[in-house]
Amino acid sequence: MAASRKSFAIIGLGTFGSTVAMELVRFGNYVLGIDIDEKRANRLADTLSEVIITDASDEAALREVGLANYDVVLVAVGEDFEACILATMNARLLGAKTIWVKAISRTQHRILSKLGADRIVHPESEYGQHIAQMLHNPLVKDYVKLGNGFHVFDIEVSKRGAGESISSLNLGAFDLRCLGLMRGTKFFDCSQPDLLMQVGDLLLILGRRVDLRRFSDSLT
Repeated sequence: MAASRKSFAIIGLGTFGSTVAMELVRFGNYVLGIDIDEKRANRLADTLSEVIITDASDEAALREVGLANYDVVLVAVGEDFEACILATMNARLLGAKTIWVKAISRTQHRILSKLGADRIVHPESEYGQHIAQMLHNPLVKDYVKLGNGFHVFDIEVSKRGAGESISSLNLGAFDLRCLGLMRGTKFFDCSQPDLLMQVGDLLLILGRRVDLRRFSDSLT
């Protein structure tokens, strides 16, 4: 079963914002790019679902975009922290469902957390793909690249999986392998026949990103 198409609004199309935006498009999502810089916006006009040239720090201008209609808004404004603050405040005031914001310091993190950001990230350009993976698959809490296309993913168990055995996930059908289960600070072997998953458990899954996406799609 195909995953439902998600929608994202990316405010700020610098190196980080454009990387996340292009990855999300590659995953098959609807992505709106917003930037005040015409050159940066035009560079992605043929790649993203939609691109708008506007000042995200202007509430009236941003209101016309309809941020409340998007699943996630990512504020990826770079060095202009005042613009970042205003864009975050505007997104919250305009009813954005979930807001992720880029920060470059602990001080910025503290300020943005007070403004109601749901998640604050501290990325460099190479981290864009990492964030896109977690945005696309909300159950993925983190992952580590091993090489040769393989990763170890931390998958959080939701209410849907609570009370079920790990074998019920049929990971082998997706070329994935369970390496273990973390429950708080305790580690459990996946092969234990009487081990039932609980909400908040972390499954350590070995596999390729394309196979994880197939598995995630099967859960929707």
